[in-house]
Amino acid sequence: MNRVFVLTLTLIAAAAFSSAAETSSWIGFDEGLALAKKENKSIVVDFYTDWCHWCKVMDEKTFHESKVKDKLEQRFVTVRLNAEDEKAMVNYRGNAYTNVQLTQAFGVTGFPTLAFLQADGNIITTVPGYIPAETFINILEFIDQKVYKTDVSFEDFVKKQNNK
Repeated sequence: MNRVFVLTLTLIAAAAFSSAAETSSWIGFDEGLALAKKENKSIVVDFYTDWCHWCKVMDEKTFHESKVKDKLEQRFVTVRLNAEDEKAMVNYRGNAYTNVQLTQAFGVTGFPTLAFLQADGNIITTVPGYIPAETFINILEFIDQKVYKTDVSFEDFVKKQNNK
C-alpha cells in the first residue's frame, strides 16, 4: 500500500513538473531581456490578449509544433506579454512602462503580434497576425542566422531554404 502511494505521488509530481516546465519556457519581459543579454540569444516577444482567438490558435498550432518548439527552446529567449495588462510594469531602454504602454511603444495594433529583438534589446522587426508553423520556422531561421543584417530578403531566404 505504501509503495502504491509513493508511486502515485511521484507520478503526480512528475506530471505537474512537466506541465510547469512546458509553460515556464515563456518568461516575463524584464527577465527575458536579462537572460537574452546573458546568453547572447535573440528574443521573441509574444504580444497577446486573453480574448484573442488567433493567439490561442498560434499557441496551440504554431508554438507547440515540435520543430518550432525545439528551435525556440534552443536558440531564443521567449517572452509572453499580456498587451492589455495595465498594472504589470516592465522596463525597456531605461523607461518604465505598463504592458499597455510597451505594446503601444512597439507599434502593436493587433493580436497576436510577435516582436523579434536582438540580445541587446534592439528591435529587429515585428510581425502581426497568426503565423503558421511552416512560415514561423523560416522566420526563426532568418533571425537566428542573422540574415536580416544582410541584403538578402526574407522571400529570397525562404526560396533558398526550399531549394536545399
